[in-house]
Amino acid sequence: MRLLYLLLALALVVPATAVVLTSGNAEAAGTDAGLKQVATFGNGTRYEAGPYHVVVLSGTYREMGRQYGALMKDELQAEYAMLRTHFRASGYTEAEIGEFARGATALQAKRMKEIRAGIAETSDLSVEEVDILYEGPIVYLVTYGAKAGCSFVAVWGNYTPDGSVVLSRNYDLPDVFSLFHPYYTLAVYNPTDGSNGVATFGPAGARPETLMNSAGLFIADDNAVDSGSTLEIAGRPDLVGEFFRLMLDYSDMEGLDAGIMTTRADCAWIVNAAGPDVAYSYEETVYDVRRREGPGVIAAANHFVDPSWRLAAPPAEHSTTRYENLLRLAEKNKGSIDGERMAALRDVLLENGGATFRHNLLEGMPYSSDHQAVFVPATRTLWMKVVDRDWQKVELGQLFTV
Repeated sequence: MRLLYLLLALALVVPATAVVLTSGNAEAAGTDAGLKQVATFGNGTRYEAGPYHVVVLSGTYREMGRQYGALMKDELQAEYAMLRTHFRASGYTEAEIGEFARGATALQAKRMKEIRAGIAETSDLSVEEVDILYEGPIVYLVTYGAKAGCSFVAVWGNYTPDGSVVLSRNYDLPDVFSLFHPYYTLAVYNPTDGSNGVATFGPAGARPETLMNSAGLFIADDNAVDSGSTLEIAGRPDLVGEFFRLMLDYSDMEGLDAGIMTTRADCAWIVNAAGPDVAYSYEETVYDVRRREGPGVIAAANHFVDPSWRLAAPPAEHSTTRYENLLRLAEKNKGSIDGERMAALRDVLLENGGATFRHNLLEGMPYSSDHQAVFVPATRTLWMKVVDRDWQKVELGQLFTV
């Protein structure tokens, strides 16, 4: 997630080979994926998966936005009202918040803008308010001077029963972010322009930072300001905002690797990416990007590991501890790490030798692994979790085929 920074071309014709969502195949797909259908709008369907909202969308980017806005209208309006109240109480004017949002969205591809325009048409929110929802959680954290954590681990080869990749990520935030927990949504976009299907997990309408696609690729971020500096470069798109485009456009790790390596960062990040057969971690500053590989296992927290950076200051202890704990747990469970085992490893708390925060005091604030994800790219199987809730398994492959 982006920390302390104050501050989708429309397809006009559905291809003949595109599968259009109908109420019949939507209900069947949801049942196969373990979901309960609760509403439909056009070619979009809303499900519930335990305590989590799930929306499956199909059509042009504007149409998918309209489906999202109609199916999630109540949550989007409530989330926006919560943000507006908080920003006013924190002394921000609507003009200031709007400027932050425009700075994060102005340089995005048209496809992304079309989605948000569609959301505005059916949610009774303006385009400007939808943009604020997109960037709002980041600005919300800024008002608290909050600092992110996050971690990632992927295993394959001799570490997994069948040799294919199993990965997980923790999205670590201060507990003040708990106000967003009612709005957590798994959104599955099935564009009809020939692009990949894309799934995102996060608060409704907000910038997604945990993404998967129908080709079995995954991308997420870890904050890297401690290693890569706070420097930002104006005139570059928000790197995390580019993840959705990368998931739409790339169908194998060779292509995704090229896309990441050639997309210049606007500020320091660690970007973690994986496919069915391999995973990489990219350490990025505004000047350079270095790709790390691993012998069947790779982990990342919030510091650069590549020694060629020659960092002047040592990384934070909580970051190195989480990184080392993830590698140690991988070694201890080598050969047996499937999706279920990975979820169990991610339940091991920091104080017990794991990498997960649960209301831990960090830099004067209680922190938690706000949301967690385990993904098996080969089968498109996802396990998702929000702190203090249970893991929920979803067969994304069923939702990408509607």
